[in-house]
Order: sequence, then structure tokens, then C-alpha cells
Amino acid sequence: MRSKLIVLTAVLASLLEIIDTSIVNVAIPSMMGNLGATLDEISWVVTGYIIANAIVLPISSWLSAQFGRKLYYTSCIILFTASSVACGLSTSLGMLVFFRILQGLAGGALLPTSQALIFESFPKEKAGTASAIYGMSVMVGPTIGPVLGGYLTDHFGWRMIFNINLPIGIIVAVLSFILVEDVGFDPSLKLSKAELKQKRKDNKTPIDILGLILLITGIGSLQFVLERGQADDWFDSRLILVNTIIAVSSLIGLIWWELRNKHPILELRHFKNKTFTGGVLLMSGVGVALYGLIFIIPVFVSNIQGLTATQTGALFIPGAFLAAMIMPIIGASLRKVDARFLIATGVITLSIAIFKISYFDALTSVDGMFVPLLFRGAALAFLFVPINTIVLSQFQGQEIGQAAGLLNLCRQLGGSVGIALISTFFSRNQAASYATLISHISLLDHQAYRLALQLQMSMQGKMTTLVGMGSHTLDSVKILTGMAHKQAFVIGYQKIVRTIAFGYLLSLLPLLLIKKKEGTAKPVMDAH
Repeated sequence: MRSKLIVLTAVLASLLEIIDTSIVNVAIPSMMGNLGATLDEISWVVTGYIIANAIVLPISSWLSAQFGRKLYYTSCIILFTASSVACGLSTSLGMLVFFRILQGLAGGALLPTSQALIFESFPKEKAGTASAIYGMSVMVGPTIGPVLGGYLTDHFGWRMIFNINLPIGIIVAVLSFILVEDVGFDPSLKLSKAELKQKRKDNKTPIDILGLILLITGIGSLQFVLERGQADDWFDSRLILVNTIIAVSSLIGLIWWELRNKHPILELRHFKNKTFTGGVLLMSGVGVALYGLIFIIPVFVSNIQGLTATQTGALFIPGAFLAAMIMPIIGASLRKVDARFLIATGVITLSIAIFKISYFDALTSVDGMFVPLLFRGAALAFLFVPINTIVLSQFQGQEIGQAAGLLNLCRQLGGSVGIALISTFFSRNQAASYATLISHISLLDHQAYRLALQLQMSMQGKMTTLVGMGSHTLDSVKILTGMAHKQAFVIGYQKIVRTIAFGYLLSLLPLLLIKKKEGTAKPVMDAH
């Protein structure tokens, strides 16, 4: 019973963090109007959270060892909940951004620690089931976020998307305080307070100050570049250029320093394990496909088909719940089926689903989108469960948290890279397509002339002759220009999604690093 409650606590904590990553997006227009902010200014509500989150993710295991997992995890849940309420009470943009950054810092601890807790709560032969449970929260969270955010914003105002975390956060914090123990702690030993204090002291390591500084500047600057690059026109912006230089130099220095440090803040030596490296590369690819599609599809359906945020979020729900349903089955099958086969099935199925999604256009109905998006969800289930299992099953104790932190960071960075590339090339494809189409919108072009004539006839309701540049003729040209914008948008979307479909097949390459014997669930020591 205790193990089940720990799993429930970890799942709820994960959902709190994951949902809050996407729930804010749909409320941005309401925030702009209420706080008197521009789109560029309000974007820091999202950007600040993601940057803070990315900084903490890889060092959450180290922080857990310094303060004790029970204290660290519970404190972060309380801080996350308190900062959520503070966001809901914010009266200015600066106040909102500040508390969103605090929320991101606290939330960075929740995912890797929750994943480690879930993994440790199952016996060694059920590692796949543990990965399935965590994968369910990762899949369902981003899907619920926009739908829940749209509903709360429409009916209760944007502040409710933050305030709703209060009752859930209190419950999770209480459960964490009662149930969660430090790594390696055994409740049956009944240690005294002095012995427990000494045990926690023994787990501490010297603070890697230089590593911490390099990590914060490197990850923070990199995430800033990825989040703001397209909006600021990439390297035409001096700020983006400076942050790129800082990110590259800091990350190179971090790698050099951490590999030589006896007590690194970030354990990069795990990458000597080929299975771990292959799994991390695979998860980075999952991040590109998962968050990249969640970014581009809503942009497409809202602009071309006029769907609301709630309707858009509802498109992903069937696929997310299908994935949640089959994840436990996949987790159980890992004891008999080679994980590499399941991953290869997922990669190929996801590529095919994305290729089908690339054919969406202005005439595609919501029903026509159902099957490709359903297969997308199912394919992700074949990836999340075996990848998490093969990576975390290589480690035990404190190392599980370290591996989980790196795994979650790489998934998030993969998503940030994917969104940045998709946003950039989509905009460029759209601009190039529009330039080609608009060059033909002239009354000297025979096809454009005929189409303008048909539009003019429909507006006047009778046969007319194009003489000069009458008002109906000008209206026809305006309509043709609008049609060109819309068609260029569709072409840009189809090109970039098709590129993702073919490019994602490269995810088959990291499978070569994974050995067959390590593909199944390997014994994992229970850290409790």
C-alpha cells in the first residue's frame, strides 16, 4: 500500500509540473489585455519558466543528495504551489514573470525525482511497468494542459490556471512529507535522529561551484537562444549572438571540468555507457517529435480551420489516452520482447503517422485528422516505455535520479531545438511559397484574371466586364491575396511536417548503441 501511495504522489507531482508547462499558452491573450503587456513581453511568462526548469533538471539529483530527498522534494512541491498562487495574485507583468521563474525552479525537481520514486517502487522484474506509469503522466499532461487552460480561462479567468494548483499541491506535499524517504533509507531500521542526520551528512559531497556556474550560464543561455531565436531573427540580434557564444563556451567548459572533477555536479561519465547514450539520443528525438508537433499542429488548425484552443487541445486527447492505455501492456511485454524491436516499431509508426499528418490542408475535417493523430499517440507509447526502462535499468540508488535528470533534460532540449527549427523553417517556407504565389496575382495573368472575374461575378451577382479597376475588382484582388497567404501557410506546414517525418527515421541509428541483453528490464535495486 505504501508503494502505491508513493507512486500516486509522484504521478500527481509530475502532472502538476507538466500541465503547467502548456496550460499557460492558451491564456496569453487574456494576460496581455489584463496586464497591459505586448506579446513579446508576455512571452517571458513561458520563456522564464522553461529556462528555470531546464537549469534545475540535471542537478536535481545532486540537490537531493545535499538536502535529503524527503526535504528537497517536499520543499519544492510547497514552493511550486506557493509560487503558483502568487502567479494568480500577480498585479503586474514583472511580478508574474518573477513567480513563474520561481515556479520553474521548483518544478525542475519534480520530474526526475518523481521518475526515480516510481522506478524504485516496483520490483526489479516490473521496471517496464514503472516506466509505463511515468510515461502516462508525460503523455497525458501536455494534452490536458491546453484544454484545461482554455476552459478555466473562458469560465473563470486566467488567474484560475494558477490557483487550481493549490488544493492538489497541498495534498501532494502532505503525501510527500509522510511517505518519501531519502535514497538508501530503510524505515525498518528505525534510525535515531542523530543517526539519520549523520547518514544524510555522509551523502553530501563538496559543492562544485564552478560546475554549477557553468551549468546555469550554459543551459540558461542555450534555452534562451532556442526560445527567443526565431522571434528575434536569430543572429541578426546581438543579444541572441552573445547568448550563443556564452552557451557554447560554458557548455564546453562544463564538459571539460565535470569529467575531471571527483565530485561533479553533473555526472557526465554516464555517457560512457553506450546504452545510456543511445537512450538519451532516442529520448531527444522523442522530444523533437512530441513537442514539435504539439507546436505546429495547433498553429495550423487555428489559422487555417479556425479551431479554438479548447477544440485544438481536444484533437490530441484520443491519442494521449490510447497511449496511456497501451503503455502498461508494453511495459509488461518488455520481460519477453526485445526493447529494440519495440522502439523500432515506434519510430517507424511515428514517422508514418507524421507523414499522414503532413497531408492536412484547408479541406481536412476534424474526423480526417483523427486516425493519424491516434497512431501518433500509440507510436509514442512504444517509445517512452522501453527508452525509459533501458536507460534507468542501468543504474541504482542515487544514480537513478542522476540518469532521470539527464534524460528529462535531453527530452526538453530536444523539444526546444525541434520547436526552434520548425518555427524557423516553417516561416521561411511560408515566405518563399507566398512570394511565388503572389507573383501570379495580376490581371495580366490569364488564370488570375479568370479567377478574379469569377469572384467579381459572385460579389455582384450578375455578369460584368472588368473595366478599369472598379471596387469589385479590387476586392477580388484582395481575396486572391488572402487565398495566397492561406495557401502559402498550408504549403509551409506540409513541407516542414514532411521533413520531420523523414528526418525522424534517423532515430533508428541510436539503436545500434543498445545491446540486446540490456534491452530488457535489468534488475534494479530498491533504493528504499
